Amino acid sequence: MNNVFSLITALLTASQHLYAEEQFNFPPPEFSKPYAFPDVPTPAPRPEWLGFADVGVLAAALALAAYFGLRTRSRRHLVVLTGFAVLYFGFYKKGCVCAVGAVQNVALALGPEQYALPLAVGLFFILPLVCALFWGRSFCSSVCPLGAVQELVLLRPLKVPSWLNSALALLPALYLGLGVLFAAVGSAFIICRYDPFVQVFRFGGGTLMVFLGIAVILLSVVVGRPYCRYACPYGFLLGLLSPFSREKVRITTGDCINCHLCAEACPYGAIQPPTPAPQYLPRAAERRRLGLLIALIPVLMIAGGGLVRLASPFLARADYRVRLAAQVWQEEQGKITEPTDETEAFAKRGVPRTDAYVAALDVHRRYATGSWFLGGWLGLVLGLRLVSGSVRRHRSIYQINQSACVVCGRCYNYCPLDHERALSLTDAPQEDQS
Repeated sequence: MNNVFSLITALLTASQHLYAEEQFNFPPPEFSKPYAFPDVPTPAPRPEWLGFADVGVLAAALALAAYFGLRTRSRRHLVVLTGFAVLYFGFYKKGCVCAVGAVQNVALALGPEQYALPLAVGLFFILPLVCALFWGRSFCSSVCPLGAVQELVLLRPLKVPSWLNSALALLPALYLGLGVLFAAVGSAFIICRYDPFVQVFRFGGGTLMVFLGIAVILLSVVVGRPYCRYACPYGFLLGLLSPFSREKVRITTGDCINCHLCAEACPYGAIQPPTPAPQYLPRAAERRRLGLLIALIPVLMIAGGGLVRLASPFLARADYRVRLAAQVWQEEQGKITEPTDETEAFAKRGVPRTDAYVAALDVHRRYATGSWFLGGWLGLVLGLRLVSGSVRRHRSIYQINQSACVVCGRCYNYCPLDHERALSLTDAPQEDQS
């Protein structure tokens, strides 16, 4: 026992010496003006074994979501799993690491910053995508803590007009492109910075983000998952993969009777009504129109890349290195008489001012290149949306739009055929005990 106590004491003493040495080698900068060091809102890194434990919990939750959503079709069990996701992935893990934010880690690892992607973070990014290829957006249904919060507070859903829903549905593609660009260059993790729910999970944060989180939650009471549908970049990726899933979500377990109850129950506009028989154009005209739209895609990509390239100097201002170089230059030109905290800390490093200009120039070059990819990505998304909208599809029954469906199970409870199935299971004849 004494040996154990001596070992613990030695470890504590060593850690104190290491901390003191770290403070000596990397002392906090001394500013000429009073400066209050801010509290770091980001949670401390978790031990490696806990990170892999989180991956195991994620895999188990994905399996349960797929089982409850596609096999047992149990809305009640999905709600219970949703509550667990809020408590574990939200409040316990403080929303970090999550699959939504892991998009930026992957982008940074693929960029020029020589960032090594942690294995647990990579698994958080890839597992829901693999799941989407087998069971659709089961991650969105009751595993993602961001979607889970919105699902639990949705009380009186209102229908979003189809034209507005289609227009706003393009925003996640833009947000995804910007998030990847900023992360790949090493400027910022904007998806995490402007996550409206992180402040809720961490019980505090910046005033602006706290008000944004409250506003999104209040909006979620009457609009089904506004962040998931009109902002979430990871949900956009899952929506691209879900139509190719091996097992797709079905409205009913029997033959659809077109009662319209499922479409009324879906707050996400994911159930498409039957359409009248389309009046087809001559086959040659159909092919010509489709060919023109497909040929338009590379034109849109090039035009989008060129337009965004013009905005690259503005985008580069999001990087701290560009802002620092601008401040250093203004001081050098005498336009700023008193140094800012940033330029004062830079001066204390004892490096030439030209280093700031060289770093800023490198960032501008990266944005000049990345803006072409961002514009091309936006042009590709717009072109594919035009092609998809031009294809005439005939539906004789209500069908699910697999890209938009989040496997919430709300429509199951409203389907008369599902009610009959549930009653047949609960009202099975019991054995005579007499």
